[in-house]
Amino acid sequence: MKRLVQKKMKWIPQDVETYSNAKEYVDTAVVPLYSVLVGGGIKQSAAAAEFITLLTNHLERQFTGRILLFPPFTYLEQEQEGKELTDLQSWEENIYTAGFKHVFYITSNLEWRRKEGELKGSLIWIPAIPLEHMNDSQKLPVIDSQVKQLLTLFTQKWHENE
Repeated sequence: MKRLVQKKMKWIPQDVETYSNAKEYVDTAVVPLYSVLVGGGIKQSAAAAEFITLLTNHLERQFTGRILLFPPFTYLEQEQEGKELTDLQSWEENIYTAGFKHVFYITSNLEWRRKEGELKGSLIWIPAIPLEHMNDSQKLPVIDSQVKQLLTLFTQKWHENE
């Protein structure tokens, strides 16, 4: 059985160079959104980050050559209301200016659903599945199942915007 390995994000020199040489094919940016809680809720925050990391890495492998997986947009949960939205909108502006046609944000933080109308990109909210007590062979089918649902959603969005 395949082993699910948590890899580094695809924001690495080799992949960015590949993107630079094939910009016309890589038209989609995926940005994981991580909220960080320090103190109460730190474990849930870490669990959500682990889930989104595994999910987006697996998603990137499915769409290699079509998407560029950005490093996670990370913010403190306790930050001033609206600061994280303003900061993310700045990221978004830069991503679209760089020539990406599609931007997908993937998060387990339900609060982003209230703000999605203020983003040009597509927000995908997925409740975090606790993976801490699973071994890698148990995690793989769970992540695969979630990615299959995302594949359909991505394909749908691409066709809508063509």
